[in-house]
Amino acid sequence: MSLKQNITRDDIAETIHLEFGLSKKDCLELVHDIIEIIIQGLNQKGIVKIHNFGTFKLKRKKSRVGRNPKTKEEVMIKSRNVISFKPSKKVLSYLNNSINE
Repeated sequence: MSLKQNITRDDIAETIHLEFGLSKKDCLELVHDIIEIIIQGLNQKGIVKIHNFGTFKLKRKKSRVGRNPKTKEEVMIKSRNVISFKPSKKVLSYLNNSINE
C-alpha cells in the first residue's frame, strides 16, 4: 500500500488481500465487520480495547457557547459524543523508533 494521508476501507482490504490471498470480497467484509464490532462496543460499553493496538473511548461533550471566528457571532454548540483513541505502549514505541531511524 502506498503512503497516503487518508486510508480507506478498500485500502485496508486490498492490503489484506495482497498479504494473505483472501478474496477481495472476503477482505472487505472482514474490514467492515471489524469496524462494526468497534462501533457496537462503543455503543454498548463506551470503551473498546484492542490488545497491542490501543483503546477507543466514547466521551460526552457538554453543550457550550461557541463563536464564529469571522463574524464573532455566538452560537450554541449542542452536546455530543466524541471518540478518543489512546495508542498502546507497543504502538507508541514502534512509532517513536521509526521516527529515530
